[in-house]
Amino acid sequence: MDAGTGTERAEGRTRRRRPPGTSGTSGTSGTSGTSGTSGTSGTSGTSGTSGTSGTSGTPRPSERAAPARGRPRSEAVEQAIIEGVIQLLEQGVPLTELSIERIARTAGVGKATIYRRWSGKEELFVDVVATIEEPDPADLPGTSMRDDLVRLLEHMRRRGLSMRTSALLHNVLAQMKTLPRLWGAYQELVVEPRRRVTHDVVRRGVEDGELPAGTDIEFAADLFTGPMLLRTVMRSDAPLADDLAERIVDTVLAGLRAVSRGA
Repeated sequence: MDAGTGTERAEGRTRRRRPPGTSGTSGTSGTSGTSGTSGTSGTSGTSGTSGTSGTSGTPRPSERAAPARGRPRSEAVEQAIIEGVIQLLEQGVPLTELSIERIARTAGVGKATIYRRWSGKEELFVDVVATIEEPDPADLPGTSMRDDLVRLLEHMRRRGLSMRTSALLHNVLAQMKTLPRLWGAYQELVVEPRRRVTHDVVRRGVEDGELPAGTDIEFAADLFTGPMLLRTVMRSDAPLADDLAERIVDTVLAGLRAVSRGA
């Protein structure tokens, strides 16, 4: 969930370097006008220098950019918060009883720290589920529509296996379905982006000629993902063989191409 999912992390501030010739300078070689004179005492700026001690544009140590700070600490805090939620869930605390105050106390942070990263419990819980679930594929092969679809469906198969072996994930998802706001957030932040990726892959297949022109993108995408969703979500006893993703993709492709030839 990038998932997934994400908010801006606090970045350490850095000091800006002064442009050359502005630290007590007047532009060129410590002089202004003619022959080292500028109205009074033959100097311009300070002591006939440009920058510091006869140098031009070299920042003092205190002016050099400080290294960026904050991201490792921020990520550690976020991980502590997510692990705090998981710890409470493993103790049997229902989602409905998880308050921001209780989560903050368990994670050892303040409530404001949580609200700086998540707008509320729904968004936080979605990130927690994304942490427990099988991570989305970082990238797709891109060699063909078929190969990309196989990768996407294989990810769905693995997620289904995780749900069968993880009582925590199964329990959390079951609770989420009874909470409309939380389930809606999960659909918006996790499910819909996955659907868009599948639609994009099918659309590219039509453009490249792997599927007939005029193919209904959304309908075709549902044909590819439907059988895997049926076995992973609705039929918990159905086998999830290693080659299931390839079999589904190849069967649906053959059917779509046969329909096109017969039209």
